[in-house]
Amino acid sequence: MQKTVSLEAFYQQKIHWLPDNLQQDLGHFNVFRIDEFMGPTATRLPYSRKDFFKISLVTGRSNYHYADKTVQVEGNALFFANPRVPYEWESLDGELTGSFCIFTEAFLRHPLLAGLAELPMFKPAGQPLYTLTDSQFADAKQLFEKLFFELDSSYAYKYDLLRSHVFELAHTALKLQPATVLYREGTAATRIAALFTELLERQFPLENPHQQLRLRTAQAFAGQLAVHVNHLNRALKEVTGKTTRQLIAERLVREAHALLKHTSWQVAEISYALGFEQPAHFSAFFKQHLGTTPSAVRIV
Repeated sequence: MQKTVSLEAFYQQKIHWLPDNLQQDLGHFNVFRIDEFMGPTATRLPYSRKDFFKISLVTGRSNYHYADKTVQVEGNALFFANPRVPYEWESLDGELTGSFCIFTEAFLRHPLLAGLAELPMFKPAGQPLYTLTDSQFADAKQLFEKLFFELDSSYAYKYDLLRSHVFELAHTALKLQPATVLYREGTAATRIAALFTELLERQFPLENPHQQLRLRTAQAFAGQLAVHVNHLNRALKEVTGKTTRQLIAERLVREAHALLKHTSWQVAEISYALGFEQPAHFSAFFKQHLGTTPSAVRIV
C-alpha cells in the first residue's frame, strides 16, 4: 500500500506548482478539467489514500479501483472519493474527459455542508460511483461549470456558493442508481478493512437513548470478523494508516458530537448509548479527543 498522498504532493506531482491558499482556515477547494492531465506524459497517482475529498465527472472507458473493488465504466460517471479509503482510476483508451474538484475536510466544516461527509457516497462502506445518462451528465457538467465560474470570480462569498454546488452534486448522485461493482482479487487487508468499516458504520446513527452500541472495542470487532485482534490492527493500519482503536474512537466522537448538537438527550443518556460505563468516562474520552467537554459543545 502506497503512503497517503497529501494535498501538497498532489499539486507537485500533477500540477507542478503549489497554490497560495492551501492553508486557508476556510478550507482548500479547487476544480480542474481532466483533459489537462491526459496523455503519455501525465503523472498517474498510485493506488493509495489521499488526504482530501474528490468528486470526478468523467466520460470514456475507465476502471476505478476503490478499496477492494473495481468498477468498469463505459460512458458517463460521477465518482466520490474520501480520505479514508485508497483508490485510483485508470483510463482504458487514453481519451477520458470531464472535470474533478478536490477539497479538504476543513472546507466541509460549514453549516452549508453539515452532514455531507456522512452521506452514502462518502462513507468508507458506501457506494462511490454512479453511472449517468447523457442528460444527467449534462446537468452535472453544468454544476461543474458553475464551480469553475465561481472559483475564478471576485465575489466575496464565493466559497459559500462553491459549497452549495458541491452539496448539489452529492444530492444529484443520491437520486441515481449506483454503478455495479465487480469484486476483484484484493489484498486480505483491504477486504478486512472494508468488512470492519461496514460493521462499524452499520451501528449508526443512534436513534434513541435506549440503544447501546454492540461493537465498540477492537476485540469485539476481531471476534465478529473471526480474526485475531493483532491481524485486524495490522490490516487497518495498512489500509487506513490508523489502528482499530483510533478508528472506533473517531467514529464515537463524531456520533457524540452529532447527538450533543442535534438531540435533547442528556449527557448520561448519550454516554450509555455509546457504551461508556460512567458519564465521567465519556466526558474524559470526549475531552481527550476534542479538547472540550460535552456540556460545552451543547451550549455553543
